[in-house]
Amino acid sequence: MSTEASPGADPHDVLGYLLKHVNLKFTALTDTALAPFGIDGKDLGTLRVLAHREPASQLQVAQTLGIDRTTMVALLDALEDKGIVRRQPDPADRRRNVVELTEQGLTTYDAATVAYRKAEKTFLAALSPSAAGQFRRALRTLLED
Repeated sequence: MSTEASPGADPHDVLGYLLKHVNLKFTALTDTALAPFGIDGKDLGTLRVLAHREPASQLQVAQTLGIDRTTMVALLDALEDKGIVRRQPDPADRRRNVVELTEQGLTTYDAATVAYRKAEKTFLAALSPSAAGQFRRALRTLLED
């Protein structure tokens, strides 16, 4: 058995390693930026969905974000406890709840979005604007079915 390191032994050459650790670094940076608002990146994603539409059902929000209903309920419970969202029965169908941002939620969303964008800009600072745009496009392409 050879004790010499092979060129493929460096984890920095493995796509899965790179994706995982870039995501961890990005999440840590954005979660730190969002902490003063009492939310994290998952919460901001939920607020983003709610800020750009009429009140939506819990299921619609979960489907938009690509998460399961149980996770959505837990996210909304925490946001509701903070006064950021409110749930109420849908007047058209009382079997489902609709969710909307409160005034505090709108204020939180606006301020958190500014902080998030600043953190994102910091994260991408090592890339030129052109490379950052190309990076985003490549990621979108990989997510397409």
